[in-house]
Amino acid sequence: MSPSPGNGGGGGIDGGVLWRAGVVQLLAVLLLSLALAALLPRSFFEDWGWLSGSLAWLGCAALTARMLGLPTPDTLLGALLAGLLSGAAVLLGVHWLGVAIAIVVFAAWCARPRAAAAGPFGRRTRT
Repeated sequence: MSPSPGNGGGGGIDGGVLWRAGVVQLLAVLLLSLALAALLPRSFFEDWGWLSGSLAWLGCAALTARMLGLPTPDTLLGALLAGLLSGAAVLLGVHWLGVAIAIVVFAAWCARPRAAAAGPFGRRTRT
């Protein structure tokens, strides 16, 4: 299945980039979360989770940008904005729901027409 390039740059999102960005970010966050949970005590996350979680989220977004050939600064801005939703969810006591919502918002950000002008496998084409 080839990625759909939106509607000619008009206003739609690129469904291929949407799914790839969502899956890559989800897997990166999941794998990093499991690794950190196995390596660090719970008390670390109680004291430093706000910082380590934010940095981990941005690191995963940078990986997503690199893997899909998206512009890193723009992708990190999208991750920051989506991360604000996740932060609000943490304050409401529903941390993992916030992460799920943030991944959806982040993927949609990445699939915007300007961000998703990509070739096969999400790699930006050189002009």
